[in-house]
Amino acid sequence: MTTTTSMMMTTSNTTTTMKRTTTLRGTTKKVFPSSFSRTKKNSSSVSSGKMMMMMMFVKSTRRSGRRRGGSASSSSSSSAIVFSAVAPASSSKKKKKNVLVIGSGGREHALIYRLLQSETCEKVFALPGNAGIATEPTVTSIADVSESNHADVVKFCKSNAIDLVVVGPEAPLVDGLADSLRAENINVFGPSKKAAQLEGSKEFMKNLCRKYNIPTATYEVFSDAEKAKEYVRTVTGAPIVIKTSGLAAGKGVIMAETVEEAEKAIDELMLNKQFGDAGDTIVIEETLFGEEASFFAVVGGDVAVPLASAQDHKRVGDGDTGLNTGGMGAYSPAPVVTKEIEEDVMKNIIEPTVRGMREEGCEYNGVIFAGLMIDEKTKKVKLLEHNVRFGDPECQTLMARMESDLCQLLYAAATNNITDDDVKSVKWSKEPAVNVVLAAKGYPGSYSKGDEIKNLQGAEESTAKTKIFHAGTASGENGEILANGGRVLGITAMGTSVKEATKNAYVAIDKIDWPNGFCRSDIAYRAIEREEGRGK
Repeated sequence: MTTTTSMMMTTSNTTTTMKRTTTLRGTTKKVFPSSFSRTKKNSSSVSSGKMMMMMMFVKSTRRSGRRRGGSASSSSSSSAIVFSAVAPASSSKKKKKNVLVIGSGGREHALIYRLLQSETCEKVFALPGNAGIATEPTVTSIADVSESNHADVVKFCKSNAIDLVVVGPEAPLVDGLADSLRAENINVFGPSKKAAQLEGSKEFMKNLCRKYNIPTATYEVFSDAEKAKEYVRTVTGAPIVIKTSGLAAGKGVIMAETVEEAEKAIDELMLNKQFGDAGDTIVIEETLFGEEASFFAVVGGDVAVPLASAQDHKRVGDGDTGLNTGGMGAYSPAPVVTKEIEEDVMKNIIEPTVRGMREEGCEYNGVIFAGLMIDEKTKKVKLLEHNVRFGDPECQTLMARMESDLCQLLYAAATNNITDDDVKSVKWSKEPAVNVVLAAKGYPGSYSKGDEIKNLQGAEESTAKTKIFHAGTASGENGEILANGGRVLGITAMGTSVKEATKNAYVAIDKIDWPNGFCRSDIAYRAIEREEGRGK
C-alpha cells in the first residue's frame, strides 16, 4: 500500500495583514454521511533586522493569514527575536543531512513528510516510526533500538552518520535524551533535560512567568491535598483550573465549575493518582476566558524565529463537548492570531521566555509551542502553557503549509547557527490546512486495538490536496494497516479556504473503511463561520 501522495501547495510572495477577529459563539449542524461514527454536534460557547541588535524585538514582515471572500495571505519572510548577533549568511553549498526522527505519532510522520521535501535532507530514519511512516519513500524505520536506551541511540547515530536528531515527543526530552546526544557531539533539535522543565513541570513554567513578567493566569502550587482544597474554599472559589505539574499526555487539566468539583479533582490527581506521579504536585490557577490558540517558534543560539499559528479541538465531542483529549483536529493559520497578536506574543511571551531560560542556566534549543488565551474584547494575550515540542495535531497542519526547507532550519537551530537567510527563508502556503483525527471508538477511555483499516490509498487520492498522517498504527503480518492506539490517523487537507480544506478532509474520511473509527464532524467550525461572515 502506498500512502505518499504529495499535497499541491501554492506559493505566494505577497504580504497581507490579517483582520482582527473575536470569539465566535454558536454552531450550525452538518450531516456527513459515512460509515464512521461521528459525535453529535451541540451548540456551545467557545473559550477559546537586518537583525544585529542586542535584546530587540524586530517587527515581522511575515504574516499569518486567513482567507475571506477569496482574499489570500501568505508568509514570504520572517523576522526573529535576537539576543546576540545573528550569524551572517553562509555562501558555501549546504551539505545534505542524514536525519533521525524520534517518535511514532502523527507529529513525527508530519515532520518526516516535510523533511523529505527539504533540499538539504539526504535520508531520514525513524525511531521507531509507525506503519504510515514506513511507507514513505527512502525512510528507514528502526524498531530494534529504544529511545529510552540513550547509549543505543548514540551508537546508532554514530554508525549511520546522523547529522541531526529531531526529537518529536516531550517524554524523551524530559528524560534527557538531548543531553546524552550532545555529550557525544551529535546535533539534536530539542531542549536539554533542564530546559525541558518548561513543559515537564508546570510549577517551573509558572514560576518562570512570575519572575520574568510573562503574562499568565494567577496561580499557586501545592503538594498537600488538604491545603489545596482549603485554598479553593477560602481564596479562589470556582470556576477554577486544576493542573498536574508533571506530564500527563495533555490530559492533566481539569476545569472545575464548583468548589465540590475542584475538591474532587484535587483528590483524583493527588490522592488517587489518576495521572500517576504527575499529580504529586498540582497548580491551581484562575480561569481565563477568551479564545485559545497556539503559536510556534524555533529557537537556537539565542535567536527565536516565529513560525505560524494554529488552533486545535481538545474535546472529544462536537461543539467542543465531552472529555478532554490529546486533540481531535486542528487548523492553521488561526484566524484569531492577527499580525498584532503575533508580534505581542513574540515580544511579551517568547522573548522573555528565551531570555529567562538563559538567565536560569538552561539555554533553550528547539521549538517553543505557546498555548495562548486571547481575550475576545481587549485582544490581550496570556500564556496558558509552554510545550517543548510541536503540537499534535497542530504540527500536521503546519507541516502541510510549510514551503521552506525544514531540515535546514532545524539544523541551524540545533547547531546554534541560525543565519539571516535562514530567518528570511521561512515560507508558508497561502492556503489553510485542516486536520481531522480518526480515533478508535472508546477514546479517550478504553479502546480496542488490532482491527484492520482499509482503503487508505484511495482516501488519500480522493483530492490532490490530502495527506494522511499515521498516529497510532502498526503493520500486520501481510502488510495490512492495523489500529494501534487511541488517536490513529490524522487526515490533513488544504484548500483555497478553510471550508474547502475541511471538505477535502471529510471526503477522504468517507472513503476509509474502518468501522471501529470515529471522528468529530465539526472540525474548524469557528474558522468556517468567520470565513462566511457568521462569526465575529
